[in-house]
Parts: sequence; structure tokens; C-alpha cells
Amino acid sequence: MAQDNEHAGGERRAPAVLFDIDGTLIDSNYLHVEAWNRAFTAVGHPVDSWRIHRAIGMGSDKLLPALIGEDAAARFGDELRHLHSTYLAETASLERPFAGARELLRAVAAHGVQVVLATSASPTELQTLLQALDCDESISVVTSAGDVGEAKPAPDILQVAVDKAGISTGQAVMVGDAVWDVEASKRAGIPCVAVLSGGTGEAALRDAGAVAVYEDAEALLGALDSSPLAALWGSGTNQTISG
Repeated sequence: MAQDNEHAGGERRAPAVLFDIDGTLIDSNYLHVEAWNRAFTAVGHPVDSWRIHRAIGMGSDKLLPALIGEDAAARFGDELRHLHSTYLAETASLERPFAGARELLRAVAAHGVQVVLATSASPTELQTLLQALDCDESISVVTSAGDVGEAKPAPDILQVAVDKAGISTGQAVMVGDAVWDVEASKRAGIPCVAVLSGGTGEAALRDAGAVAVYEDAEALLGALDSSPLAALWGSGTNQTISG
């Protein structure tokens, strides 16, 4: 049940848009696919790239068993995570914001709404993403996989995000690119707006429960005041959003 968005001590907090980063704000999903592909091959468990892509957006605790099974994930998990991070770091210079991504964050912040980054990236990967995004002035709260025991599609990261923002789930909307973002949002009771820039098709995102789908950050920016996000500032900070 949505509650009044009053923070500890009686301070009233603005509602929030929770943004995934990889594939939503930063063009990095296919860099992750390549890094995981190399890592799986290195440990003798090659996985087809299309299967890896379908799992991008999951935390590694879910991605590894989904792709190579529980036993191999337990045996090679630490090595695979290290290799993935190593290979991904080699392509860090290729990570760049999608067109309109920074402007979207600035526009949301200009409406008096908190911009919250809620990602399954590791703390180390998060720092690289933040450098590429280069929009710290618009960001109110940042969360990562390091803040929770279970990453997406579990709803934990989104619950931590709204807790850090000092609001309830009824004062938040999620923006993501993967079915795992949509599923995590649904389980948290937060409507999810999806974008196609991560490479997942519209039908899959809508089937997962996305309340609206846009091509990319720039398209969402262009339709911002008619999008589901506008409900957050349309009737003041006590607005309760329903999916």
C-alpha cells in the first residue's frame, strides 16, 4: 500500500524516477555480452551470444546458473565474474550515453522529481558507468548490486532505492530496458516504463508488464509530459502512481 512520502523526522520528499543504467542510459549491453562470451569461453563453457544477451540485466547470481547451470556456476562463478569485469574494463572507453540520456535526467530533475539510479551493476562497474554518464548534478540517489543480497529480477534493489529516496513505492516509476527490470518492478509494486535501446523487443517488454515502451531515452524525453512519468509531477508530491 502506498504511504504518504514523508521521510524520517517529518521531512517531505519528492517522488522519484528509478533508472536502470546499462542499456537504458548507457550503450553498454553488447559490451557485456562480449565480456561474458569471452569469460565463458575462457573457462571452457562457451555460451551463444544470443542467450547471453537475453540474460543481460540479471545480477550475476542469476545470470550464471541460468546460462551454465547451478554446478558450473558454483564452480566457476568467482573466476567468471573476475574475467567478465576484466574484459569489460578493456572496453570502458566505448561506453557512452545514449542520445538524450543526460537531457532526460535533467528534465526529470527540473520537475522537482528525484533521479535515482537503480542498477544490478557491481560497485566497480557503477563507477565507470557514472563517469560515462557524467550527469552527477541531476542524480539524487545511487544504488547498485552491492547494496543488496539478491539482484534483479528480485525486487530488492528497487526497494532499497525507494528507501534511500525516503519515499514509498507508490511515489516511484521505473525506467529500464530488460524484462528483468520490468519483472523486478512488478514484484516491487512499481510501474515500469521500458525502452528498446537494450535490444529487447517491445512485445517481450509488454508481456513482462511494461506500462509503456519507447524507442530510447531521447524518445522518452520527447514524450515526457505525456508519459507515465508525468503523473509524478502532475498533481504534486503526494501523487500515488498505479501500474
